[in-house]
Amino acid sequence: MSEIVLINVTGEDRPGITAALTQILARYHVPILDIGQSTIHNALALGLLVELPRDGGAAPVFRELLFSAHGMGLDIRFTPIDDDAYEAWVHDQGQPRHVLTLLGREIEAEHIARVAAVVAERGLNVDRIARLTGRLSRRDRRQPHALASVELSVRGAVPDLSELHGALLALGQVMEVDVAVQEDDIFRRNRRLVCFDMDSTLIQTEVIDELAAVAGVGAEVAAITESAMRGELDFQASFRRRMALLKGLDESVLAGIAERLPITEGADRLIATLKRLGYKVAILSGGFTYFAEHLQRRFGIDYVYANRLEFHDGKLTGEVTGEIVDGARKATLLREIATREGIRLEQVIAVGDGANDLPMLSIAGLGIAFHAKPIVTRQARHAIATVGLDGILYLLGMRDRDVAGLV
Repeated sequence: MSEIVLINVTGEDRPGITAALTQILARYHVPILDIGQSTIHNALALGLLVELPRDGGAAPVFRELLFSAHGMGLDIRFTPIDDDAYEAWVHDQGQPRHVLTLLGREIEAEHIARVAAVVAERGLNVDRIARLTGRLSRRDRRQPHALASVELSVRGAVPDLSELHGALLALGQVMEVDVAVQEDDIFRRNRRLVCFDMDSTLIQTEVIDELAAVAGVGAEVAAITESAMRGELDFQASFRRRMALLKGLDESVLAGIAERLPITEGADRLIATLKRLGYKVAILSGGFTYFAEHLQRRFGIDYVYANRLEFHDGKLTGEVTGEIVDGARKATLLREIATREGIRLEQVIAVGDGANDLPMLSIAGLGIAFHAKPIVTRQARHAIATVGLDGILYLLGMRDRDVAGLV
């Protein structure tokens, strides 16, 4: 006969602790049913679930573990686990799991407390908490784009994932922190393609508004752009109206704008990291190939689909050639690229800010509304509003130490 015992070890961390304790268990041929260890600021917490013989046979094991722990200045505690509790624990391993990722400039106790309360209210249990971002100096405050990310692994059924997403989104907006919830499945750790919108996503401007400002029709074009991005106007109709206002603009203006495109915070780090990891990267834009191809050369982007401007005698005609890239076209292109690359839609990341991005965000495994219009944030499954594009790395479960040598 045997009994199950939980061994908890705490104290100052140092090399050799795990080796010393497990060597004792090995000498007595003790099965280890589960093991977990974490260290925060050199403070160790080690847990071992073991199976020990009953009727005094475990006494020598307990004695050696106590002596060894005491010699290393550690506290050790033994807790018997009854059979029913153990079987319930085994059964729990089949429960659904989700990952909640907190993103912000700083993660404070209130952020974690309120997110944990939302989880608890829905009967979910937090299994694990890990910080994904690196340690920050409290002396050196010269880090204008510092990021903080904490990941919570939770266990339990989520009957309405949309409702949970909505609750976390509302909470994040109040606290000025982003909170994403994802199913913890194999696809989350196996994305292979990322598709970006360009204007107000990869770059911090709407290029058509830049062109309109030079042409002297900035106010008219900006009003149409905003209405289209909010979903109030059909994209193709609004696009043709805006293009007509640009007729006669000299091509030299475009070259100047392309050279000074304001790149979104975190874009360089995100794309460099994903490219080094073998991801394919695409721009699917309702903007213009003239500017998207400029970004393609800068970032080494694999696919570019946007609207091709028409010129006559070095001036814009107010028309584009080929099919207009609207929301439906973006979704079609995303599917086509995924098929070409031999990957599933669940392995695709799509990132955009406007209403015409919703079709591709809805079919991608990870669709992210980035600093988006309210209608997009409400309808997308995930949203980032407080940090740059490299916040996406943490939604993929990456840690700073994992990507430090890649860029």
